[in-house]
Amino acid sequence: MSLAQSELVNAKPQVLVVDDEAAMRTALEVCFARRGWEVDTAAGRDEALACLRLRAHSLAVTDIRMPDGDGFEVMRAAREITPGIAVILLTAFGSVPDAVSAMKSGACEYLVKPVPLEQLLETAERVCGGKKSSEQSCEMVGSSAALQHALELARQAARSDADVLIEAESGTGKELLARMIHSLSVRESRPFVAVNCAGIPESLLESELFGHGRGAFTGAERAQAGKFQLAEGGTLLLDEIAEMPLSLQPKLLRALQEREFYRLGEPHPVKVNIRVIATTNRPLAAMVSDGRFRADLYYRLNVIPLTLPPLRERREDIRKLAQHFAHRFAFPGAIAELPEALLEQFERYAWPGNVRELANAVRRTLALRRQDGRALEGASWLQDSSLLRGESALVPSPRPSTDSFLSGLQPGVSLQTMERRLLEMTLDATRGNRSRAAEMLGVSLRTVRNKIREYNLPSRRQYAQGND
Repeated sequence: MSLAQSELVNAKPQVLVVDDEAAMRTALEVCFARRGWEVDTAAGRDEALACLRLRAHSLAVTDIRMPDGDGFEVMRAAREITPGIAVILLTAFGSVPDAVSAMKSGACEYLVKPVPLEQLLETAERVCGGKKSSEQSCEMVGSSAALQHALELARQAARSDADVLIEAESGTGKELLARMIHSLSVRESRPFVAVNCAGIPESLLESELFGHGRGAFTGAERAQAGKFQLAEGGTLLLDEIAEMPLSLQPKLLRALQEREFYRLGEPHPVKVNIRVIATTNRPLAAMVSDGRFRADLYYRLNVIPLTLPPLRERREDIRKLAQHFAHRFAFPGAIAELPEALLEQFERYAWPGNVRELANAVRRTLALRRQDGRALEGASWLQDSSLLRGESALVPSPRPSTDSFLSGLQPGVSLQTMERRLLEMTLDATRGNRSRAAEMLGVSLRTVRNKIREYNLPSRRQYAQGND
């Protein structure tokens, strides 16, 4: 590895903080610096653009409303100047239209002020694939036999340097388990780098993984290391590996076998010393049988197979998890205890979204708590909170009727017709909610989006209008 490559791999993650409030800039600068980030700050759009042109950043954290422009302009400029940069938008005026616009525009996260600094740091490290700084951040809460069995296997895997494949449902904590394996391994002091194979456009994924040289494609004004190179000496997490395009799988296979790859536009190979952990919420063996995933890549990844139990199979952990999230998400000085009535409802619910859904339900509970300083007690607060009304996290996700689906089938009906009908029924049941439909069908959000386009199905807005 050349000196330039070594400097690039070992560099601290760089963040640009953009906010017109000096106190907020200072607080975020100190917060990120203590966590090991290199921090640049800007008081507005123009200063931010100047900083972005000076050097490449891993992350931009920007307020939306500023006197000389807005965060959306900063985000667009950041992506043009540094392709692949992660962007977190902050606002004190949260609204649904702003949130929708932020996510459509490519923001990784949209957070409403005041946001706990620990939550912001965790979000920043997650979207950038950064390394958690403490073993506590890798803690998996629960004492159930099913969870403890999975954790014991993970501890054994950590002693080895072999690649690991984690197969489990969405929301069970696959990335957290991968971080735990890394933190218990001899590579703990080296980087933990995560790449979401489902969240990066196919046209950019190769560059994201392997990097590119200057001039490799239009807009590549400077060389950039990929995730493989940034993980040197540490662990690379290939999250949702089932979404890896077939066209890129041979190159990934070679990189895993040889621990060597070529950056786009460069003639010389780059060697790396890394451990690879892959995760998936879909059964890869079945995908291999269907020709949707390469068998040789599957066997290369599946050296140590691990699974995590869904939350419905570890109900004795629900109460402890809920209290854990309550203390984690509470604002400083706020009440963090959950009422007994709510905990009992949590324990009765099926949690199709697993631990992630529980965490979101707890966060919503805290956001809707009484603001007069009174403790969260009794069922009356639950009714007042609106937590039990509308599309609440406590209401089980609707399921398509199996009988109505089967009744319309006839011998000779094509698989394509069956697929379309099942997707239509699932979208009807979720009122067009694509994320929920993906969870119910056991596929990725990208797959649902592609199938909606393929079959020219109604948009979510049309579903909403149809229910008015």
